[in-house]
Amino acid sequence: MPGGRLTQQERQRIALGLADGLAYAQIARGLDRPTSTITREVMRNGGPTAYRADLAHRATEHRAHRRRQTAPRDPQTSPQPHGRDSDAVREYEETLTTVLMQTGAPKMMARVLACLYTTDTGSHTASELAQRLQVSPASVSKAIAYLESQGLVRRERDERRRERYVVDDDVWYQSMIASARGTSQLADVARQGVGVLGHGTPAAARLESIGRFVDFVSESIVRAAEQAREVLYTKPVTPPDGNGSGPHST
Repeated sequence: MPGGRLTQQERQRIALGLADGLAYAQIARGLDRPTSTITREVMRNGGPTAYRADLAHRATEHRAHRRRQTAPRDPQTSPQPHGRDSDAVREYEETLTTVLMQTGAPKMMARVLACLYTTDTGSHTASELAQRLQVSPASVSKAIAYLESQGLVRRERDERRRERYVVDDDVWYQSMIASARGTSQLADVARQGVGVLGHGTPAAARLESIGRFVDFVSESIVRAAEQAREVLYTKPVTPPDGNGSGPHST
């Protein structure tokens, strides 16, 4: 499988594949590239309906040039903890951001969430997020407001009374529960429509089916979240260094 950056010819083939209605996985197989590479490429350059090979290639060259210019001038940049590869971490953050965007999160909100998830502490202040993502404090504030409304982050004060934005195990659980409640509201509204449109009419029957379906899905999500909650608090058997000391180690 080839590595390195996508070439202009590969981007042209991506554009042709999108025009033909091919799935990302099909395009990736044709280029012998990971599906995640194609997904990230398309999502960061306009999405499947607006992707243009020439514009995507110029944008990538511009980003690479900008990184080369800024990297030597940032003496404050500290090395990655635990011996991590900085380029690999940055690449992974971009992949995670792309996947979060595919779930419906706007780009800036996805970037903030990916940044928090890939931080060992699971938290940042607004200024830390703005500095790390190279965006304005206003952009961070807007993103945090959205993520809070979705139950994906929470606020807390540190010892210096600074406000920190946190993602932890319970935040993910609470987010799933909030999502289920929102889905349940849709079922309630669908059932209201049955009375308005008249029992036995095709439109009412459709809404009644939607209500039953959404109710079932919502209840299933809550049940699954409750049953799986302990997974969020279960520590891995094998530590990161691979020298297992748990019940499955020898």
